[in-house]
Amino acid sequence: MSDEAGANPAKHARLTRRGLLTAAALSVPAAGLAASAACAAAPSTTTGSGVRTGADALAARNWEDVTGRRVAVLTNPTGVLASLEHVVDAMHASGAVNIVAVFGPEHGFRGTSQAGGSEGDYRDPRTGLPVYDAYGADAAKLAEMFRKAGVEQVVFDIADVGARFYTYIWAMYTAMQAAHQTGAAFLVLDRPNPIGAQVAGPRLDPRFASGVGLLPIAQQHGMTVGELARMFDREYLPSPLSQLDVVRIEGWQGRGTDTGLPWVPPSPNMPTPDTAVLYPGTGLFEGTVLSEGRGTTRPFEIIGAPGIDWRWAEHLNTAGLDGLRFRETYFVPTFSKHANATCGGVQIYRSGEIDAIRAAVTMIVTARRLYPQVFGWRPDNMIDKLSGSDRLRTMVDAGADVPEIVDAWQDEAADFRRQREPYLLYR
Repeated sequence: MSDEAGANPAKHARLTRRGLLTAAALSVPAAGLAASAACAAAPSTTTGSGVRTGADALAARNWEDVTGRRVAVLTNPTGVLASLEHVVDAMHASGAVNIVAVFGPEHGFRGTSQAGGSEGDYRDPRTGLPVYDAYGADAAKLAEMFRKAGVEQVVFDIADVGARFYTYIWAMYTAMQAAHQTGAAFLVLDRPNPIGAQVAGPRLDPRFASGVGLLPIAQQHGMTVGELARMFDREYLPSPLSQLDVVRIEGWQGRGTDTGLPWVPPSPNMPTPDTAVLYPGTGLFEGTVLSEGRGTTRPFEIIGAPGIDWRWAEHLNTAGLDGLRFRETYFVPTFSKHANATCGGVQIYRSGEIDAIRAAVTMIVTARRLYPQVFGWRPDNMIDKLSGSDRLRTMVDAGADVPEIVDAWQDEAADFRRQREPYLLYR
């Protein structure tokens, strides 16, 4: 799961998508690809804010960290430079980087797939490069792909949104495991965590490890992908990688969320920065029978179900949730849960700093009390994988109040803050 846990697009849709990409690739003349590479302009590497991503910093020195090696790039549409050119396109056009493979995570390299899906293997129509499907691949399978392509250097460039159950950090960890097995060097092009440095929520109980959480980190970890890679390398791999480097973000003062960088949706259901801020909390609704807003224009900002009415918003607006307001709303999802059914619920508005996980717990507890005939958990107990254990579910079902539930994981969050401290790169 990245933005939706356990959702699986129809196989036909995946095949159609793959077919379109493959057909496009076959229609691009080789001469056109060569001309594109030869005529490419040097990419812009700065923004008006002064913040420069790892990708832009590497581009500014003409990719020198990855020249002379056979390079694989694990990325998605968020891997863009300040110019909005994709890092793979810029590397390829430069002629300085020998890219032998591109790997796509959930949603795919070019981002054409919905939640729980990917693009499969194909040849990229723009660059002619081979693209491999990394989504769902374990370390052994990914290592086999690395060996087949002769990969000497893995480059990771994906924007994360700071929640444990967003799958991109686990794609990175799996690629690090594969690099460990093959001896490949690993390079992370770092990007800001768009929701800041705050740590919140429970740690994962290893017994509940899954594709939406492989290691015992906090639900809202407050780290960049570069920082996480440093921690994964030292604490969770059998031994450190032969070479791990992070190209740091430049000009990012105080780990702030106002970076001036363009917002590229990291996945189809993460349309705005506000969505990302709410997501570590409202992502939990994937584990309930309520719609998390997929199939609307504001997923994870609109929550509801048939049978819910104005009372939910009224109660939430008196719950003392700082920085949040709730509007009674009615909507008809076009797909996913309650597709084509009229749902009642709330739209969430943010006006300042928030505790997204506490807010989501408040929403869940209130919905269960107001609408006992409507509220329920997904039958597969996906909520346990999302929250990292069965504690949230069992406490809610036992009638625990919000402070009791939230207090239950405060020591874990404090432990994680201490654990992450040696790996932080930005102050």
